[in-house]
Amino acid sequence: MTANSFDQPITQISVQELAQRLATGDASIQLVDVREPQELAIASIEGFVNLPLSEFAEWGEQVPTMFNPHAETLVLCHHGMRSAQMCQWLVAQGFTNVKNIAGGIDAYSQLVDPSIPKY
Repeated sequence: MTANSFDQPITQISVQELAQRLATGDASIQLVDVREPQELAIASIEGFVNLPLSEFAEWGEQVPTMFNPHAETLVLCHHGMRSAQMCQWLVAQGFTNVKNIAGGIDAYSQLVDPSIPKY
């Protein structure tokens, strides 16, 4: 997966919208965090499945069986760049309702939950 692989715009969701969605306990949304395990050890949000981009070869083929391609899928990273790449890849795999979490966990800790450490 490379940054130049995809060029179509993707839908964004703000960290405030994410917080509202998490607060409702909506079990229909799929939550994916593409950060590395060492980043997760510093800061994380409960409910996200970790699929580190560096380990793409290990999980890439399993994604269609792990997730519903028609369910709303929200993707998180540190600042929003890696998650945008993942969103583009998911759309290319036939996922129909993918959203990038704008600003990533950094924005979430700044604007929503300051108890989440910044790094």
